[in-house]
Amino acid sequence: MTAQTSLGGDQPPVLSIVIAVLNERDNLPFVCQELAEACQSLPPTEIIFVDDGSQDNTVAVLQQQRATCLPNLRVLSHDRCCGKSAALRTGITAAKAEWVATMDGDGQDDPRELGTLLALARSANGTPPLVVGVRKRRQDGWSRRFATRFANGLRRRLLRDDCPDTGAPVKLFQRDAFLRLPQFEGLHRFLPALLNSYGVPLVCHTVRHRPRLHGHSKYTNLNRAIVGVRDMLGVIWLRNRTRLPKSVKEC
Repeated sequence: MTAQTSLGGDQPPVLSIVIAVLNERDNLPFVCQELAEACQSLPPTEIIFVDDGSQDNTVAVLQQQRATCLPNLRVLSHDRCCGKSAALRTGITAAKAEWVATMDGDGQDDPRELGTLLALARSANGTPPLVVGVRKRRQDGWSRRFATRFANGLRRRLLRDDCPDTGAPVKLFQRDAFLRLPQFEGLHRFLPALLNSYGVPLVCHTVRHRPRLHGHSKYTNLNRAIVGVRDMLGVIWLRNRTRLPKSVKEC
């Protein structure tokens, strides 16, 4: 099955799915096949993979998947590893759709959830929201679940972002809203707090979470904790320094 019917001719996409990957060659055939199937029930959709300087043949595998099941797949490649936030910005900047969805390329996220998230976003009243796919019954080791629970609790206490899973990879938002944010590594973990500073409301929706197919996480609990605390202090500073009018009129 291919995703060819998801985007035909000059028809502009409604949704751009952006996936940052680093050394995920073994997981990509499964992920791409699921994306091809999910696109059959989505409005016109483009899929963008951003390879963040992989040392395996991730790009070659993606090119093979484009030839076999995802003919409209776009593959962007960094010349070196810049971090997940930078890779996501590369893909979102290149995206052509108004709405952008993000997910991971390790097989833990189910792309069939994206249709529901898009429907929630498009049906919301007022300012278009950020929709976060909150992971329930996480399929990770106990140490990572504990570390994530602790980090989420600390973020909610300090940032008051009302999001139980701010680091969730499955998110959906307007492209222009994201591109207004300042770029720094770790940005993707603080989207609820940062977009709230720009008046973007939050919608949370429970999604499935699955075990990683192959390989291992690129982060340890220790480096995630150390970097996370530093980034959180930066986000607090950014939010305190953000000044925006409630409305603008031409006179």
